Amino acid sequence: MLIAFHKPCGVLSQFTPDHPGQLTLAQFGFPPRVYPIGRLDADSEGLLLLSDEPALTARILDPRHAHPREYWVQIERIPTPETLRQLERGVRIGNHLTRPCRARFLEPPPQILPPEADPAQHPIALGPQPPFILPARNPPVRYRKTVPDCWIALELHEGKNRQVRRMTAAVGHPTLRLIRVRIGQFWLGSLPPGHWRILTPAERQAVLARP
Repeated sequence: MLIAFHKPCGVLSQFTPDHPGQLTLAQFGFPPRVYPIGRLDADSEGLLLLSDEPALTARILDPRHAHPREYWVQIERIPTPETLRQLERGVRIGNHLTRPCRARFLEPPPQILPPEADPAQHPIALGPQPPFILPARNPPVRYRKTVPDCWIALELHEGKNRQVRRMTAAVGHPTLRLIRVRIGQFWLGSLPPGHWRILTPAERQAVLARP
């Protein structure tokens, strides 16, 4: 089986904690013998796949297949078009030059629901077409009142440790919030944070699809 999970902020992408008191995947009632495919940092949110099929896991993780992954990123300050082109060409992170990617402003800017919003009455919308509607983050993002922010979308074909955060920092725009919304051609859609579901055969193919 292949499972899509909307990982909330503060949850580790593993079933055992590194330290007492940490939230892990064990709190969300997954079927036995499923394991995460890749990872999201604890302070990142969004689409995390899990599976009990080793061959499928290996295929999704194999860099030769280069399944695209799209992230919506809230950053400090408004980047110039040249800064976005710099991200697209690749930036140096330590000794690694990131592979070419796609970067664009997320327009229109996403609407963020209030923390008390009922998902049944106010569904989120993380898909290819606006409106873009995001859940509130817990804990809330810490803004600096004197510093503007904006949302960009990045489509990557690799997944180095904390890559998105390190890329935006390298061009002078620290990441405030990071949500993975798509793997392959499968979108997170309206799946609420902390919820998961088993994908249909068509959705499995969407995960494996490339543009």
